[in-house]
Amino acid sequence: MVKDRSFYKTFFSMSAVLILQNILTFSVNLADNIMLGGYKDISLSGAAAANQVQFLYYNILIAVGEGVVVLGSQYFGKKQIGPIKTVCAHAMRIGISIGAILFVLVSLFPHGIVSLFTESEPIIGEGMDYLRLIRWSYLFIAATQVLLGALRSVGVVKIAPWLSASTLVINCAINYPLIYGRFGAPQLGVRGAAIGTIVARAAELAILLIYIAVKEKTLNLRPRDILLRDRLLLRDYLRVASPMMLVSGLWGLNTAVQNAIMGHISDAAYTAGNVANPLYTLVKAGAIGEASAASFIIGRTVGEGDEKKLKSYARTLQILFACGGVLSGLVLYFARIPFLTFFELSGETRDLADRFLKILAFAIAGMAYQMPTNAGIIRGGGNTRFPLILDIVSIWVIVLPLSALLAFKWGAPAAAVVFCLNADQIFKGVPIFIKVNFGSWARKLTR
Repeated sequence: MVKDRSFYKTFFSMSAVLILQNILTFSVNLADNIMLGGYKDISLSGAAAANQVQFLYYNILIAVGEGVVVLGSQYFGKKQIGPIKTVCAHAMRIGISIGAILFVLVSLFPHGIVSLFTESEPIIGEGMDYLRLIRWSYLFIAATQVLLGALRSVGVVKIAPWLSASTLVINCAINYPLIYGRFGAPQLGVRGAAIGTIVARAAELAILLIYIAVKEKTLNLRPRDILLRDRLLLRDYLRVASPMMLVSGLWGLNTAVQNAIMGHISDAAYTAGNVANPLYTLVKAGAIGEASAASFIIGRTVGEGDEKKLKSYARTLQILFACGGVLSGLVLYFARIPFLTFFELSGETRDLADRFLKILAFAIAGMAYQMPTNAGIIRGGGNTRFPLILDIVSIWVIVLPLSALLAFKWGAPAAAVVFCLNADQIFKGVPIFIKVNFGSWARKLTR
């Protein structure tokens, strides 16, 4: 274990801030689900089907921002700020371009996209109503994620939870009256939830831009910096970020395929999955925050060039991740009981959701070690190809084909399918442990 107190201070303070940010961010979707679940099951399922598209997009944007962190933190370790601004400019153009492409696709093919996740026409109709409005938030989300990644690459994270808190408050304040028709507002159901999210995301970006312009001094971004260009840095960024975007895109697509499998088993299984997943995602925020903090620490250390310190940090972080996994599993297992009381569900759907959460409580214990080790240490150290190869093999060669056979050919119970869909959270820990402790993973990316 590392004996340097500054390491623990940096890791725990940054992790706490990023965990809080992720909890608040995920709480936005959780609040939507709870409010829509109390309104109509069909509205919850429709919004959940449409949100598979946004989830895929959001995962890709996280990778766009993390690419800035991986490359930028190494430059920060070398005390070079200029290249970080240029990398941020390239990432911003890429993120906004992806958002524009998705906007066009969901505008042209709303029915076809939602029907990928369910065969129920009433659910598809609700999903299309949600999708027609929520698409307007795509560009706001892109700009916010890139700017937050740029700030995180220089260790600036305190603004993040404040942003997420404001998004949550604004979203809930608008959602409640518009979904249920309270306080003289029209009763819009699923469309009300979409309007709340759009306004909240726009406000989130506005607050972040004001903070950068008025208070942030480490990176000192200015509007003209978005025009910066450098072919070599663009090439470096794409070499780092492209595998990450592919991994995140495949992970988002994997989640969408999982929902499609559950949706084709039964409406009860699909709804139960969409009830269970938000709580799982909320608890998962702990591992995501730890991964982001580790990525900054490892990237900065690689930039400093201290190999002995780097290995010591990697060993200590793994122990912290393993302890976090045990805690996460216990929290999810016991939190499921009060959580399910928030939803108006049929007996079958409630029983399935309870079983799914028990399975996920077991899976998250493994995920909370392997995911931050993979994303925070290996990827944060500059090796972005190993996570890509591991995800392709484990998810697309093993987990999804086997789960599809269980669901469609062998007629296995929904709980068995959910267990299979999450099995990679356990077995991926073995190759990741071997890679970090006995393999080569650190890559110096700076010029």
